[in-house]
Amino acid sequence: MKKRTIRGTDLTVNPIGLGTNAVGGQRLYPTIEDEAGRKFLKTAIDHGVDFWDTAFIYGPKYSEEIIGEVLTETKARNQIVLATKAAQKMVDGTMVVDNSPAFLQQAVQESLERLQTDYIDLFYIHSPDEDTPKYEAVGALQELKEKGVIRAIGVSNFSEEQLKEANQDGYVNVVQDEYNLINRENEKKLFPYTREHTISFVPFFPLASGLLAGKYAKDTVFPEGDLRTRKSHFQGDAYIQNLQKVEQLRDIAEGKGVEIANLVLAWYFTQDAIDVMIPGVKRSEQVLDNLKTLEVRLSHDEITAIDQLFS
Repeated sequence: MKKRTIRGTDLTVNPIGLGTNAVGGQRLYPTIEDEAGRKFLKTAIDHGVDFWDTAFIYGPKYSEEIIGEVLTETKARNQIVLATKAAQKMVDGTMVVDNSPAFLQQAVQESLERLQTDYIDLFYIHSPDEDTPKYEAVGALQELKEKGVIRAIGVSNFSEEQLKEANQDGYVNVVQDEYNLINRENEKKLFPYTREHTISFVPFFPLASGLLAGKYAKDTVFPEGDLRTRKSHFQGDAYIQNLQKVEQLRDIAEGKGVEIANLVLAWYFTQDAIDVMIPGVKRSEQVLDNLKTLEVRLSHDEITAIDQLFS
């Protein structure tokens, strides 16, 4: 496995990382169990999946806490490149977004405590607020970067204009936003800017909450409260059409001896804005399955066919 350096940073990782919103993620996945999360984190350590993505809101707090416990127990902190995110806080029982410098610096300190570490490799502003100048928010993180508390600065869920404002001083290293074959808007919205400014784009929901993994059928039922029940591409005719497109990928995947998910993830690596990916998992077997992506080689015709199918 050849590691990649995330452009704009000194972080070198396995390009297939790990999204951890299912670690302590009962808020999004009601049937998930804590022990399953601990188990797949240890599987990731054992198999060199060393770029982990978490956030305050996963739990909230609980994903970071479990990750901190596992890394302390296994003494594997120096093997893992940790990314986490913050911007949300509870005010009188309501979740609000805060990008103020004071809050972000406090949020970093609290994440350090939950993760049981003295530095964070990549820290994202998880969502923009309405009031804080974005360059001031990023400037607060730059101060921590200069002190060695964080190694790289990211923003997530920012519009193109908000990203430009945030990067006024050239401090933004990584952008994370939704991107997958079903939602390709960022090919026009954010990719051009990130390429021009040596910023790495990290997709979230690369498998569209599992839809692009080829695991679901039209009669699949998701638990009440499950994240997928709130997604438009899992509803009505759109869901049926997406299932039909995914099925057309099966022949290509089977011809290569891999799963549809591997084919999809491999296609993303043909996009020059993307260096790494963080597919989420719920079981240890999925960690191992995702690694098979690194073996996939796509021909020009295959790249074009997938592009056109989901154009």
